Amino acid sequence: MNRRENILRAVRFEQPETIPMQFSVNSACWERYPRSALEDLMESHRLLFPGFKPSSAKTPPRPAPWRIAGRPYTDSWGCVWETSQTGITGAVTEHPLASWDAFADFAAPDPDATDGWGPVDWERIAQNLGRIRRGGGLTIGSLRHGHTFLTLTYLRGYEGLILDMADGEPRLRRLIDMVEEFNLQVMQHYIGLRVEVMAFPEDLGMQKGPMLSPRHFREYIKPVYRNLMAPARASGCIIHMHSDGDIHELVDDLLEGGVQVLNLQDLVNGIDWIRDRLAGRICIDLDIDRQAVTRFGTPGRIDALIREEVVKLGSRKGGLMMRYGLYPGVPLENVRALMDAMERYAGHYS
Repeated sequence: MNRRENILRAVRFEQPETIPMQFSVNSACWERYPRSALEDLMESHRLLFPGFKPSSAKTPPRPAPWRIAGRPYTDSWGCVWETSQTGITGAVTEHPLASWDAFADFAAPDPDATDGWGPVDWERIAQNLGRIRRGGGLTIGSLRHGHTFLTLTYLRGYEGLILDMADGEPRLRRLIDMVEEFNLQVMQHYIGLRVEVMAFPEDLGMQKGPMLSPRHFREYIKPVYRNLMAPARASGCIIHMHSDGDIHELVDDLLEGGVQVLNLQDLVNGIDWIRDRLAGRICIDLDIDRQAVTRFGTPGRIDALIREEVVKLGSRKGGLMMRYGLYPGVPLENVRALMDAMERYAGHYS
């Protein structure tokens, strides 16, 4: 069974061979860890990094332009981004619609030429998806991270947007329609390219509670999600949703909108809560802790965490995937322990 088929079986509760595990290394890591140490770890964990070969290049992978420290970047919507650490997405420091006075002359970017971050070549994307398809891989399309709610905060500023929602600002509806139409057109490109999974990544949660009230989410954002996800589902795409943070109060709304695979954080939401509310109901794409255990815990504690999550959330039928994003600051011995545990428990139900 190849990786694609294994993932699809997990999503569809059709008895995957193993629990799909994904381990990503943020580009900032290549400047903070010895390159040889990272590559040795990746080469020795073939389940997580199939086909990996050490690079002969002496320079680290080049990060996206909005992740380069000291170089403010203006995205396709006119939002100015700045970061203090190369490889890490920073924050918007200039909001093009900080004042509604600018709205009269404001226009959305061209979805035929950009994905919201910057220029995009749809012909090249089509070629890349074709290569993945011919190689037996899973084809995935994605809106940019923060496609709706966060894009509105980038345009208006977080406080400005929340006050707009509270005040019932009439121009907000027109701005939301503009953002929705742009996202629909980007998504239609991917649907036309016959992707199997359509991803909708957008952080909605804080450390405790959502970033907007459930009432405002249902009034302003949930209808957009439903409108975006409906044509993707109608075309046969699997709907994948990502959100960092505590989403206890929003999870039912997300599922009603059509989400089939939910990528959420483990300890912020609680392993037992995730089991009680979601296990067996949808496919859980579990985001493994990056705040506490893997950063400050012992290798033994890391192993225990992964085992607990697999035991409580996993099933021989499927419905569980797990992923980890490595960022600078995690001790290399913990990185190894995490990779070891993810590979060890991937076959727990085999």
